Amino acid sequence: MPRVVLFQPQIPPNTGNVARICAATGLELHLIDPLGFSLSDRHLRRAGLDYWPLVRLRRHADTDAFLAHRRGEGGRLLALSSHASQPYTTCRFQTGDWLLFGRETDGLSPTLLEAADARLTIPMPCSRQAVPGGVRSLNLSVSVGVVVFEALRQLG
Repeated sequence: MPRVVLFQPQIPPNTGNVARICAATGLELHLIDPLGFSLSDRHLRRAGLDYWPLVRLRRHADTDAFLAHRRGEGGRLLALSSHASQPYTTCRFQTGDWLLFGRETDGLSPTLLEAADARLTIPMPCSRQAVPGGVRSLNLSVSVGVVVFEALRQLG
């Protein structure tokens, strides 16, 4: 199954909601440190409800540690970015994929973008590029949900 990776998430409820998605789908959740909060944060726990025991969680000390782990496991690294041009819907997802999402404030590091096998985006007809004053980006947990469920739909 694909794996969900969050690069240095900063907002506890977003990560809690992503953890709930992972619990509901059986996907592993990988977090790349440093986090902008403690895993004991009450807002994180509240967003994940009582599903935390169902989450297969793995933390990585930094980008290098994550990339080394990923090399050992294999699979494609698919970076989701508002700056990419390939819509996620054109991607043929594979079971070993790593679905990589960036920080809420500034996205993915250049190192991770360069390491990615593909850079995907969620098209937004009312984005700032398309409509002056439009929406900058989607919420992190919404983005994860959109991409995860498309990947699972494709994989059956």
